[in-house]
Amino acid sequence: MRAAYVDRYGPPDSVVVTEVPTPEPRAGEVVVRVEAVAVTSGDARLRSGRFPRGFGALARLGVGIRGPRARILGGALSGRVERVAPDVTAFAPGDEIAGMTGARLRGHAEFVAAPASKFTGKPEQVGHAEAAGALFGGSTALHFLRKAGVAAGRTVLVNGASGAVGSSAVQLAAHFGATVTAVASRRNHDLVTRLGAHRAVDYTATPVTTLDDRFDIVFDAVGNISRAEGLRLLTPDGTLVLAVADLLDTVRARGRVLAGPAPERPADFAFLLDLVATGALDPLTEIVGDLDAVREAHRRIDTGRKTGNLVVLPHA
Repeated sequence: MRAAYVDRYGPPDSVVVTEVPTPEPRAGEVVVRVEAVAVTSGDARLRSGRFPRGFGALARLGVGIRGPRARILGGALSGRVERVAPDVTAFAPGDEIAGMTGARLRGHAEFVAAPASKFTGKPEQVGHAEAAGALFGGSTALHFLRKAGVAAGRTVLVNGASGAVGSSAVQLAAHFGATVTAVASRRNHDLVTRLGAHRAVDYTATPVTTLDDRFDIVFDAVGNISRAEGLRLLTPDGTLVLAVADLLDTVRARGRVLAGPAPERPADFAFLLDLVATGALDPLTEIVGDLDAVREAHRRIDTGRKTGNLVVLPHA
């Protein structure tokens, strides 16, 4: 089968599409024909070897010294079950499923083997590209918003509101009844307003740290608000979400400050896909191409100006 392979940390051109063995399912696993898979900021960090401040040495010890141990990146995907291990009863060949494969990744390929417990059924009304696009940013935003106590009547500031995590945070906060202020470039103000923001702030004209407002939840989806700056923007009982935190802020995260990795829960995937099916969540999916387009997706992410979610179709 074909797969996008990363041997060493480097620029987008270090991604090479090559032939690798088609996986077989081990105990508890399914083999999925990957119909659509996202290329995310997490994939770009692993490909480049650039990690949030303080994580460099620790991250390389964990994921690979000279290159990622998981040579095939990509974890958020949607597809069709091709084969199942004898002990798998949750799914059968032909089922359409979506999920995230965790630290093993390997989704940027025509087929992937992963634990059946990592997936949920894909609603018929949701296309594979939309399903793959919804999971990475959606599950991160959902986890942190719930933990921060999002609810009707609360005020939420989303910094980086047009990206994968930020656009999901805007929509989910609005879905739960919160009043949302979205920070994005001027060109994306119509977009974030359509997604549910009550107010849009242009960060080039009004730096987010200069706002006089106070919010119940400050959700930083890009990592350019410091802990001190975020706390200043909160109401007395507010919560700061640092979705892209450095090592120090991650270690210090407690009480009013939330940081760290978001869990990958199939129940959350099912919730998000149901919202997509009913039109309550737009994953802002852009299909970049087939596996040969993975490099281009990485280039787009590296510009820092990506909107929504980039998806490739391995069998296109």
